[in-house]
Amino acid sequence: DAISSYGLVVCLLLGAIVATTDPVAVVGIFREVGAPKRLTTLVEGESLFNDAASIALYSVLLAVLGGHGELTASGIFNDFIVHFIGGGIAGFAMGRLACFLFAWLRGFPTAEITLTLTLAYLSFFISEHYLNVSGVVATVIAGLVVGSTGRTRMSPTTFEYLSSAWEQFGFWANSLIFLFAAMLIPKLMAAADWQELALVAVVFVATLVARAIVVFGLLPLLGLTRLGTKVSNPYKVVMLWGGLRGAVSLALALAVTEQTGVAEEARQFIAVATTSYVLLTLFINGISLRPLIRMLGLNQLSPVERTIRNQALAVALEDLQGKTEDVARAEHIGTEVRDRIRAVFDASLTSVHDGQVSQMTDDQRVAVGLAIVAQREEEMFFDILKAQIVDWRMAETLLARAERLEDAIRLGGIPGFERAIVADVRYSTGFRLALRLHYLFGFQGWLARELGQRFANLMSKRSVAQRLIAFAREQITPLLGEEATQRIVSLHQRRLDLIENAMQALNLQYPSYAQWLQESYLGRVAREMERIRYRDMLEQFLISGEVYADLMAQLKSRWAHIDKHPPLDIEMSAADLIKRVPLFEGLSADSLRAISKLLKPRLALPDQRVLTKGRHGEEMCFVASGAVAVHLPDHTMIELGSGEFFGELGLLGEEQLMPEVTSLGYSKLLMLSSRDFHALLARDEHLRERIQVVAKQRLRAIEVWKQFSQANAASAPVSPPV
Repeated sequence: DAISSYGLVVCLLLGAIVATTDPVAVVGIFREVGAPKRLTTLVEGESLFNDAASIALYSVLLAVLGGHGELTASGIFNDFIVHFIGGGIAGFAMGRLACFLFAWLRGFPTAEITLTLTLAYLSFFISEHYLNVSGVVATVIAGLVVGSTGRTRMSPTTFEYLSSAWEQFGFWANSLIFLFAAMLIPKLMAAADWQELALVAVVFVATLVARAIVVFGLLPLLGLTRLGTKVSNPYKVVMLWGGLRGAVSLALALAVTEQTGVAEEARQFIAVATTSYVLLTLFINGISLRPLIRMLGLNQLSPVERTIRNQALAVALEDLQGKTEDVARAEHIGTEVRDRIRAVFDASLTSVHDGQVSQMTDDQRVAVGLAIVAQREEEMFFDILKAQIVDWRMAETLLARAERLEDAIRLGGIPGFERAIVADVRYSTGFRLALRLHYLFGFQGWLARELGQRFANLMSKRSVAQRLIAFAREQITPLLGEEATQRIVSLHQRRLDLIENAMQALNLQYPSYAQWLQESYLGRVAREMERIRYRDMLEQFLISGEVYADLMAQLKSRWAHIDKHPPLDIEMSAADLIKRVPLFEGLSADSLRAISKLLKPRLALPDQRVLTKGRHGEEMCFVASGAVAVHLPDHTMIELGSGEFFGELGLLGEEQLMPEVTSLGYSKLLMLSSRDFHALLARDEHLRERIQVVAKQRLRAIEVWKQFSQANAASAPVSPPV
């Protein structure tokens, strides 16, 4: 009331409108002055969520101002949460549905692009008019879902066209908004008075202060958590000053002028204030943003980047100079012209200091090289997706892992890479959950799918890791030197060894599935080479379009079998597994059926602890296939293979020795609880005799081992007292 005569809701509505930022002009300036990509990403991401939240709040306040809502803090807050979260859920659901539909439309770029346009319209319309939640938030979330997962779902050519198509759509939308504003603003501004223009200055200062509180106050707090990342002060200054307003603010203000339920005086004030504020940000912030970026040095390369730039320039110029000489000789170009062209190369090479790479530390060169290789890895995985060597589900996983590896290198350097490659071969959360459900309830379908997915992922990673080593040797050596390249190669070789070790047990345990994976991989490569060959023949007019279509149909039929993914049979049926245990040989069919009901099949992973010290006396295990290692107290190890069993001494009350037992591979075990064990022995005298014979032999072996250990301890020299 001390500054303005307008009500609180009108002022809050104006605040929600001017809170929407327009990154289009800012990003254009960033690209022009060569600002870092990370700064562009921060500004675009901040604008995206800021606009979604502001428009959701705008809808709630507009309803209150029009008499359709209640002006209470709790009411506005609850309505805002419902609009925002509800819109996010609706957008996520519709985005995932669109990604599912991409699989049906794959190969038809025009239909796929049309689907994205339809999604943008329907996500807004359905959310606003049928679900009564924020349509803008729904559209934003749906766009994020398609942008993150659509790359792997739609055909590769579509994703390349999609970016340019939506840039064109965005240009048309912004142009139309400014055109409509230009038609209405002069009439609105003609009725403005000096009091309203003075309030615009207050709005400008207030929004700048509020933005500074968020950028310099809340953003550092978010950077301390895992949800955010640390942002330097120059970046914060540019984010503060680069909060330009544009088409979105104008569109919201113009929408208010069409609301007959809002007082005319309030509509006039909001339209004039918003228009003036937008013009102020464009003329003051927009014009001064370029000098600000140059003053802060954000348009300049870092010393490491300049060094890499100079080295890359030197390598490229030397290579191109030789190729230019070859062209000149082949084309019989005169000596004088060749000398002039050579002088251009020589002058450029002279300006580049070849020895600058030596000024970087070894760790800096290795970290830069690892980042280059990580970026190349992401493109390799995308090329594999283009060639349809893997399906979109696997491509999503591989691309996500590659992005995490790149982030780990950028944030942690060499230690970050080493931690990331170890985490890369760990079992996924889905795999661990499937394994847990299998332990609790015996479900094996999900576990088999997760195991097959891990098998295929490891194989794709191994193929890419091998090619990355060759890429580093060929491309990184001239850029960073032999010593740095060797360290990069050794780090990636360690990664390849981790992948090989993770695959080894799978290959031995499931040889048939491994053979099918190799056949599928090679078949997909052959199919892609054949497709490329036919496309080249078509482009060179060696075949007609009709012949090309017929050849592609034959290709699809010829290689159809490699897309039929066979299930990985983990063979967890207790009835089948007990037949492999020699201890159960010769038992009657009734006894085998009774035993199969008691035994619970389990899959043990490599190096997984099967029987720990705290579990002795609770259960015993039979090894149906694979092998386990029994770790004795003297640090020796005994291996038990198929048909062996362990844990029976604890069930018989003999707890003289309680070693830990770990699986040596993907072992298939049959678990028998203590209660079922005693019930089984009481029912089957023949089986009880067999187990007691083995138990006596093992007890005798333990006594011999103890006597041997005591004899060795007695013969050891005694240290003299001090």
